[in-house]
Amino acid sequence: MSRYSRIWATEIDHLRTATPDHPVLYFSPETLSETAQRFRAGFPGLVTYAVKANDNPGVIDTLARAGVTSFDVASPAEIALVREIVPGATLHYNNPVRSVAEIEAAVEAGVASYSVDGFGEFEKLRGRVPAGVEVSARLALPVKGAAYDFGAKFGEPPEGCVALLRAVEAAGFVPAMTFHPGTQCEDPAAWARYIETCGEISREAGVTLARLNVGGGFPSDRGLGANLDPIFAEIDRAVGETFGDTRPDLVCEPGRAMVAEAFSLAVRVKAVRECGSLFLNDGIYGLLAEVPIMGPYGRLRVLAPDGTPRAAPSVPRVLYGPTCDSLDRLPGEVPLPGDVTEGDVLIFDGMGAYSTATNTRFNGYGAHEIVTVRRGGHRATQS
Repeated sequence: MSRYSRIWATEIDHLRTATPDHPVLYFSPETLSETAQRFRAGFPGLVTYAVKANDNPGVIDTLARAGVTSFDVASPAEIALVREIVPGATLHYNNPVRSVAEIEAAVEAGVASYSVDGFGEFEKLRGRVPAGVEVSARLALPVKGAAYDFGAKFGEPPEGCVALLRAVEAAGFVPAMTFHPGTQCEDPAAWARYIETCGEISREAGVTLARLNVGGGFPSDRGLGANLDPIFAEIDRAVGETFGDTRPDLVCEPGRAMVAEAFSLAVRVKAVRECGSLFLNDGIYGLLAEVPIMGPYGRLRVLAPDGTPRAAPSVPRVLYGPTCDSLDRLPGEVPLPGDVTEGDVLIFDGMGAYSTATNTRFNGYGAHEIVTVRRGGHRATQS
């Protein structure tokens, strides 16, 4: 981690010496490395990182140093970024819809794996992607258990995957399958249902899968105490029972669950209205864009400007962002200490996923600073 000019002990240590008027993201490479090791030790296959969750070069570099050398990329821009930082990385292009120009850029960059969810997209690959490259048929099922479902946009039903899988093998590609159970999925049974269906498709198609990509969707801790071990165990069990002697190699592509805990977001209170509502220097058009989609956020700390925690009894408050748009507010009412005042700092923990990726810069807001810390979020109070 010598590549970072300065590493603070915690967010509070930095805030005690600085009073930035812009949002600050606190990045803990140590936390990210620990999460990567947790995935590599627990998941029964290859662990890749979904770059879309957070494409910060420090994230990609830290993961590579932690042993993650395969990346799930969704565009030529992400391909170029990873190639620049980790030139020898293995790239999996699992955004199943691509233009011809995007496919040509991916081939030139040596992408190792593609997914498809329809014959129109498959035909774009044929004749452009070299034979012997892995191509996965992407499955979609009406499986519940996630915060929101990817199946409405991507994926083929089982009968479509049977035909696709046969075409993949006939074209000389390495046959594989992939799916995504949906973001923030906490139900291990969702993975089992997908895996069992992939086995049925493989048998009906008469095609042996070289690899099965069980997607992302792994939950991060949004105050719910996310536990990955039961999911890893259920994946291993379901694959063993479904495929037996023809068990394919496994790969996963966590984004949110890999990077979320490595960042905390500090925002300042710009104003306190007589009604008790707060105006913050960031909102849903900035680094908090996902909060209205994902639901109430429970991991929030409030600090006085000197870093002292506010501890008065909580009162419900409406939180507004800084833009001149009435939609720029967090959902519902958020319980915060009654003594919160202008200049105080609100710290949202577990904010590494999709915060920088979805920042719009609307109204000229959205500029932020990234500060490196050794321990962030809930780990900041651990010895």
